[in-house]
Amino acid sequence: MKQTLQKFISLIIISVVISSCSKNPEDYLEHIEGYWEIERVTLKDGSSKEYNYNDTIDFISLEDSLQGIRKKMKPNFMGTFETSNDAETFTIKIENDSLNVYYKTPFDSWKETILLATKDQLKVVNKHEAVFLYKRYEPLNLD
Repeated sequence: MKQTLQKFISLIIISVVISSCSKNPEDYLEHIEGYWEIERVTLKDGSSKEYNYNDTIDFISLEDSLQGIRKKMKPNFMGTFETSNDAETFTIKIENDSLNVYYKTPFDSWKETILLATKDQLKVVNKHEAVFLYKRYEPLNLD
């Protein structure tokens, strides 16, 4: 009896912790826009690669709450960016408590899932189960 009660209480505690930790993916939308610099990629096998320097960053712009573009930008020492006219268009869908991003270019289409989006971090997983961790881009200050 005592063991059954302990299991029941443990189950309740675990359920409360899990439900309080779960995030509403809609809350991520307000943090997606902006300039993002890749910090780390973790592959399915657990290996990871750290990025200490990036010569390009991702610019994400939401045209409305569920559609937008992503462009590669190259920062320069003048505080501006060089870029091409190429952009990946995307549509965001909330599906099964996940925030999924569907990209489309003339050459390909693919899906990524946003695992986390805060003021300072963006975490995305792709179809190969590689997890990309981005940090908010901060321009170099040479002064």
